[in-house]
Amino acid sequence: MRKVTLTLSALCLFLATAAFAQPGDMPPNAQPGKCYAKCLIADEYETVTQEIETRPASVRQEAIPAEYETVTEQVLKKAESTVLKAVPAVYETVSEQVLVKPEATRLIPVPAEYETVTEQVLSKEASTRLIPVPAEFETVTETYVSEPESSRVVVREPRYETQTEQIETAPSATKWVKKKADRNCLSADPNDCLVWCLVETPAQFRTVSRRINVGCEGGDGSPNSNCVVTETIPSKTSTRTSRVLKTPATTRTEEIPAVYTTMTKRVLKSPATTRTEVIPAEYKTVTRRVLKTPATSVSTTIPAEYTTVTRRVVKTPATTRTYDVPAEFTTVTKRNLVRKGGFTEWREIVCGGDVTNEMVRSVQAALRSRGYDPGPADNVMGSRTKAALVKFQKENNLPVGQLDFETLKALGVNY
Repeated sequence: MRKVTLTLSALCLFLATAAFAQPGDMPPNAQPGKCYAKCLIADEYETVTQEIETRPASVRQEAIPAEYETVTEQVLKKAESTVLKAVPAVYETVSEQVLVKPEATRLIPVPAEYETVTEQVLSKEASTRLIPVPAEFETVTETYVSEPESSRVVVREPRYETQTEQIETAPSATKWVKKKADRNCLSADPNDCLVWCLVETPAQFRTVSRRINVGCEGGDGSPNSNCVVTETIPSKTSTRTSRVLKTPATTRTEEIPAVYTTMTKRVLKSPATTRTEVIPAEYKTVTRRVLKTPATSVSTTIPAEYTTVTRRVVKTPATTRTYDVPAEFTTVTKRNLVRKGGFTEWREIVCGGDVTNEMVRSVQAALRSRGYDPGPADNVMGSRTKAALVKFQKENNLPVGQLDFETLKALGVNY
């Protein structure tokens, strides 16, 4: 049996290293602001399956061993007999209470009770003393002229204004920029999402600033105008302070109260006595064994003992038989190269920044109208939309892996 499986796959690999984008290998007639990539068409193989005989058919003889059966029979091992068995005497335990110590009484002393009494005792009598009252002074402040009015010539710091101008340092140009990790890439490998884009570099300018002297405030705007002026220095006054007697020193009489001391002592409240306490009698539990049933003997019959003897007996003698062994085959699968793949020419693709929500919505609608499932119409290049787009590219022999203009044209999407 032969089974042939034809597999056609095209994988778009974007050029991210020098091996794919050499200085002399760039898109012809490239325009600034557009992105380009090469697509790798994989080799095309066919799978061939065939069966190969690994062992030819043969005849084999098999020995059938003899069959045995097991025969079991009972053999007397020990005859029946009788034996006398002693039955021991039975005892019971009897407990009784025995007086160990009779009831008695004892006298317990009750200690006397005391209470604490507190009283105040005069330790120092009341007296008087003279306390001096110091004199009181007040502060008198007066103002006087310390420096008379005068004038002086002042040179003020001029003001400066900053003037700014732009000077071109580099003209505008174009350059190739390597971009990666495009969110609209359809491949699971991030290295397949690297593209080269021709980007326009704007002209570069440098800002030059300089300061200009415009004179002082109130001038005519010329350098140092109105910066030399005469100022009037007003007179200065000072304050001096002196202390003046307000009330002369006197004395006053102060009463010193009497001082008392607190004395604490213990006084007998109840004298010592005794009380009588009864000590109960003490008993002890005595346990002893008493004969309940005397010892006897009984006759017991010991039954006969048998043993089981097992032996093997031939049931069917040994024989031989002959049967055919069929041939054995194994399945071998191999791949044959049908067509050699390779790189395509440079193709223009949609740059990542140009993939708008409107374009994604149009791609989703076009895929859905052709029987593919791009998921919900959410204007997002999600996993289901990418899977549907890859399936459409493979089934229509288009470059796989990116939103190129050939795929958009096949979907009928304007760009």
